[in-house]
Amino acid sequence: MANWAFTRWRGLGGALALFVCVPLTFAGCTEETDDYRYRLTVEVETPDGLRSGSSVIEVETEIVRPGSNPAGSAVSWKVRGEAVAVDMPDGSTLFALLRSNNDVEWPARVVPMAIMRGRNLSWEQVYAELPRMDGVQRLPRNWPANAILPERSAYPMLVTFGDISDPTSVMEIDPDNLAATFGEGYALHRITVQITDDPVTTGIEERLGWLPEFYDKMLDGQRLNSIDAENRLANDLSQGAFSKGILQ
Repeated sequence: MANWAFTRWRGLGGALALFVCVPLTFAGCTEETDDYRYRLTVEVETPDGLRSGSSVIEVETEIVRPGSNPAGSAVSWKVRGEAVAVDMPDGSTLFALLRSNNDVEWPARVVPMAIMRGRNLSWEQVYAELPRMDGVQRLPRNWPANAILPERSAYPMLVTFGDISDPTSVMEIDPDNLAATFGEGYALHRITVQITDDPVTTGIEERLGWLPEFYDKMLDGQRLNSIDAENRLANDLSQGAFSKGILQ
């Protein structure tokens, strides 16, 4: 059976390029790595004290051995997990999504990027270090720039809903200014990741009863993403931003 590579890096610190489902048919060209789980935790300062939420996310990874592909190393990911939900004192909920503002593969990349910390490492080096990643790792505000990529956010996208029963009421939250959304006294304290053996988190559909309906459409009900959409944020998000590999 062919193995599929979706993303290629020139080392993790280098240029990002995409394969669009290119089958790798070289005999013995792939190398399976151990699946891993990590706990993503978001802590928020509120007028009533610190509030937090967390979610355990699982990542299955397969890498292409160096030299088996003339274009360089490749990696494929499969993510299973849910967005983090943090309940606010006023009854609203902050969600840390399974993507960032500029990377829909953020949940698969965040732990390798936390290991890399600005170093230009190969996938083989990163996954060799992963078992030694001990304790809670606080995410920096941004991943550093390199020769190819500019400085970019290390945080997941944060959103809330004006009416949690209405997916079109989704609103993006500025991680540097939670007070603009929730009011005075609110601020993001920190976002962390930690390797864990805990089971994958499930049950987000109990909060978002409409979520199972959006596996094949955006939150504004449209089938396709469009720059001309009236509600750009709702048109940019679907079920996969909140849950992967769990809901049908």
